Amino acid sequence: MSSPQARRRQRSTRLTVAVVLIALAALAVAGAVFSHSWFLTATAAVLGVVLGAAATRITHSELLQTRRDAARDRAEQADAYRALTVTRTAEHAEFTATMQARLDGQATALAELEVALGSAQKRAAEATRRLNAEARRAELAEREGQEVSTRLEEAERRATEATLRVSELELKIDALQAELTAWEAMPEVRRHA
Repeated sequence: MSSPQARRRQRSTRLTVAVVLIALAALAVAGAVFSHSWFLTATAAVLGVVLGAAATRITHSELLQTRRDAARDRAEQADAYRALTVTRTAEHAEFTATMQARLDGQATALAELEVALGSAQKRAAEATRRLNAEARRAELAEREGQEVSTRLEEAERRATEATLRVSELELKIDALQAELTAWEAMPEVRRHA
Protein backbone atom coordinates (compact mmCIF):
# COMPACT_ATOMS: atom_id res chain seq x y z
CA MET A 1 0.00 0.00 0.00
CA SER A 2 1.36 3.39 -0.88
CA SER A 3 1.66 6.04 1.79
CA PRO A 4 -0.57 9.15 1.68
CA GLN A 5 2.43 11.37 0.87
CA ALA A 6 3.37 9.21 -2.15
CA ARG A 7 -0.19 9.46 -3.46
CA ARG A 8 -0.15 13.22 -2.93
CA ARG A 9 3.14 13.54 -4.86
CA GLN A 10 1.85 11.30 -7.63
CA ARG A 11 -1.36 13.25 -7.83
CA SER A 12 0.58 16.49 -7.81
CA THR A 13 2.85 15.25 -10.64
CA ARG A 14 -0.10 14.12 -12.76
CA LEU A 15 -1.99 17.35 -12.23
CA THR A 16 1.18 19.34 -12.90
CA VAL A 17 1.66 17.47 -16.20
CA ALA A 18 -2.01 18.16 -17.10
CA VAL A 19 -1.61 21.86 -16.29
CA VAL A 20 1.63 22.01 -18.31
CA LEU A 21 -0.13 20.37 -21.31
CA ILE A 22 -2.98 22.87 -21.17
CA ALA A 23 -0.49 25.71 -20.79
CA LEU A 24 1.46 24.43 -23.88
CA ALA A 25 -1.80 24.22 -25.82
CA ALA A 26 -2.65 27.78 -24.81
CA LEU A 27 0.83 29.03 -25.78
CA ALA A 28 0.66 27.19 -29.12
CA VAL A 29 -2.77 28.69 -29.90
CA ALA A 30 -1.65 32.15 -28.76
CA GLY A 31 1.54 31.88 -30.89
CA ALA A 32 -0.45 30.72 -33.92
CA VAL A 33 -2.97 33.55 -33.54
CA PHE A 34 -0.16 36.10 -33.37
CA SER A 35 1.46 34.56 -36.46
CA HIS A 36 -1.69 35.25 -38.53
CA SER A 37 -1.30 31.94 -40.31
CA TRP A 38 -4.37 29.83 -40.77
CA PHE A 39 -2.40 26.66 -41.03
CA LEU A 40 -0.49 27.33 -37.83
CA THR A 41 -3.76 28.38 -36.14
CA ALA A 42 -5.51 25.21 -37.27
CA THR A 43 -2.53 23.06 -36.25
CA ALA A 44 -2.37 24.87 -32.88
CA ALA A 45 -6.11 24.35 -32.45
CA VAL A 46 -5.79 20.62 -33.16
CA LEU A 47 -2.73 20.47 -30.90
CA GLY A 48 -4.69 22.35 -28.21
CA VAL A 49 -7.59 19.90 -28.47
CA VAL A 50 -5.22 16.92 -28.33
CA LEU A 51 -3.28 18.37 -25.39
CA GLY A 52 -6.59 19.26 -23.63
CA ALA A 53 -7.83 15.74 -24.21
CA ALA A 54 -4.56 14.36 -22.83
CA ALA A 55 -4.82 16.67 -19.78
CA THR A 56 -8.45 15.57 -19.33
CA ARG A 57 -7.40 11.92 -19.59
CA ILE A 58 -4.60 12.46 -17.05
CA THR A 59 -7.03 14.26 -14.70
CA HIS A 60 -9.62 11.51 -15.22
CA SER A 61 -7.05 8.79 -14.45
CA GLU A 62 -6.04 10.77 -11.34
CA LEU A 63 -9.70 10.94 -10.29
CA LEU A 64 -10.15 7.18 -10.84
CA GLN A 65 -6.95 6.44 -8.92
CA THR A 66 -8.14 8.66 -6.06
CA ARG A 67 -11.49 6.85 -6.02
CA ARG A 68 -9.77 3.44 -6.05
CA ASP A 69 -7.48 4.52 -3.22
CA ALA A 70 -10.44 5.82 -1.23
CA ALA A 71 -12.35 2.60 -1.88
CA ARG A 72 -9.32 0.56 -0.79
CA ASP A 73 -9.02 2.71 2.35
CA ARG A 74 -12.73 2.19 3.09
CA ALA A 75 -12.35 -1.56 2.50
CA GLU A 76 -9.34 -1.68 4.82
CA GLN A 77 -11.21 0.36 7.39
CA ALA A 78 -14.23 -1.95 7.05
CA ASP A 79 -11.94 -4.97 7.51
CA ALA A 80 -10.41 -3.33 10.57
CA TYR A 81 -13.88 -2.62 11.95
CA ARG A 82 -14.96 -6.17 11.13
CA ALA A 83 -11.92 -7.54 12.99
CA LEU A 84 -12.61 -5.13 15.85
CA THR A 85 -16.25 -6.24 15.88
CA VAL A 86 -15.18 -9.90 15.97
CA THR A 87 -12.83 -9.12 18.85
CA ARG A 88 -15.48 -7.10 20.70
CA THR A 89 -18.06 -9.82 20.08
CA ALA A 90 -15.70 -12.45 21.50
CA GLU A 91 -14.95 -10.20 24.48
CA HIS A 92 -18.65 -9.57 24.97
CA ALA A 93 -19.41 -13.30 24.79
CA GLU A 94 -16.64 -13.98 27.32
CA PHE A 95 -17.92 -11.18 29.57
CA THR A 96 -21.48 -12.47 29.24
CA ALA A 97 -20.35 -16.01 30.08
CA THR A 98 -18.38 -14.71 33.09
CA MET A 99 -21.32 -12.65 34.33
CA GLN A 100 -23.71 -15.56 33.74
CA ALA A 101 -21.36 -17.84 35.72
CA ARG A 102 -21.27 -15.26 38.53
CA LEU A 103 -25.05 -14.93 38.46
CA ASP A 104 -25.40 -18.72 38.52
CA GLY A 105 -22.95 -18.89 41.43
CA GLN A 106 -24.84 -16.18 43.28
CA ALA A 107 -28.15 -17.89 42.54
CA THR A 108 -26.73 -21.16 43.87
CA ALA A 109 -25.36 -19.41 46.95
CA LEU A 110 -28.69 -17.66 47.44
CA ALA A 111 -30.55 -20.97 47.14
CA GLU A 112 -28.16 -22.55 49.66
CA LEU A 113 -28.62 -19.61 52.01
CA GLU A 114 -32.40 -19.87 51.65
CA VAL A 115 -32.22 -23.57 52.50
CA ALA A 116 -29.92 -22.82 55.44
CA LEU A 117 -32.24 -20.01 56.57
CA GLY A 118 -35.26 -22.32 56.36
CA SER A 119 -33.38 -24.97 58.31
CA ALA A 120 -32.28 -22.40 60.91
CA GLN A 121 -35.85 -21.13 61.21
CA LYS A 122 -37.08 -24.69 61.73
CA ARG A 123 -34.41 -25.27 64.38
CA ALA A 124 -35.28 -21.95 66.02
CA ALA A 125 -38.98 -22.83 66.00
CA GLU A 126 -38.22 -26.27 67.46
CA ALA A 127 -35.97 -24.72 70.11
CA THR A 128 -38.66 -22.16 70.94
CA ARG A 129 -41.25 -24.94 71.19
CA ARG A 130 -38.94 -26.95 73.47
CA LEU A 131 -38.17 -23.84 75.51
CA ASN A 132 -41.86 -23.13 75.94
CA ALA A 133 -42.51 -26.75 76.89
CA GLU A 134 -39.62 -26.64 79.38
CA ALA A 135 -40.89 -23.32 80.71
CA ARG A 136 -44.35 -24.83 81.20
CA ARG A 137 -42.78 -27.85 82.90
CA ALA A 138 -40.60 -25.62 85.06
CA GLU A 139 -43.62 -23.50 85.98
CA LEU A 140 -45.60 -26.65 86.77
CA ALA A 141 -42.68 -28.04 88.79
CA GLU A 142 -42.36 -24.71 90.59
CA ARG A 143 -46.06 -24.75 91.43
CA GLU A 144 -45.78 -28.36 92.52
CA GLY A 145 -42.67 -27.43 94.53
CA GLN A 146 -44.59 -24.60 96.16
CA GLU A 147 -47.47 -26.95 96.87
CA VAL A 148 -45.05 -29.56 98.26
CA SER A 149 -43.31 -26.83 100.25
CA THR A 150 -46.67 -25.68 101.58
CA ARG A 151 -47.66 -29.26 102.40
CA LEU A 152 -44.24 -29.83 103.98
CA GLU A 153 -44.62 -26.73 106.11
CA GLU A 154 -48.13 -27.87 107.04
CA ALA A 155 -46.80 -31.38 107.78
CA GLU A 156 -43.95 -29.91 109.85
CA ARG A 157 -46.44 -27.70 111.69
CA ARG A 158 -48.69 -30.70 112.32
CA ALA A 159 -45.64 -32.78 113.32
CA THR A 160 -44.61 -30.03 115.73
CA GLU A 161 -48.18 -29.89 117.06
CA ALA A 162 -48.22 -33.68 117.27
CA THR A 163 -44.86 -33.67 119.05
CA LEU A 164 -46.21 -31.09 121.50
CA ARG A 165 -49.37 -33.07 121.89
CA VAL A 166 -47.32 -36.27 122.39
CA SER A 167 -45.21 -34.44 124.98
CA GLU A 168 -48.36 -33.20 126.70
CA LEU A 169 -49.84 -36.67 126.53
CA GLU A 170 -46.61 -38.16 127.88
CA LEU A 171 -46.72 -35.67 130.72
CA LYS A 172 -50.34 -36.57 131.36
CA ILE A 173 -49.44 -40.24 131.11
CA ASP A 174 -46.59 -39.69 133.55
CA ALA A 175 -48.93 -37.76 135.82
CA LEU A 176 -51.60 -40.43 135.50
CA GLN A 177 -49.06 -43.18 136.09
CA ALA A 178 -47.81 -41.30 139.11
CA GLU A 179 -51.39 -40.99 140.33
CA LEU A 180 -52.02 -44.62 139.52
CA THR A 181 -48.87 -45.65 141.32
CA ALA A 182 -49.86 -43.43 144.20
CA TRP A 183 -53.37 -44.79 144.11
CA GLU A 184 -52.19 -48.38 144.03
CA ALA A 185 -49.86 -47.66 146.84
CA MET A 186 -52.70 -46.49 148.96
CA PRO A 187 -54.30 -48.87 151.24
CA GLU A 188 -57.36 -50.53 149.97
CA VAL A 189 -59.66 -48.78 152.29
CA ARG A 190 -58.78 -45.45 151.27
CA ARG A 191 -59.09 -46.37 147.70
CA HIS A 192 -62.79 -47.07 148.13
CA ALA A 193 -63.57 -44.12 150.13
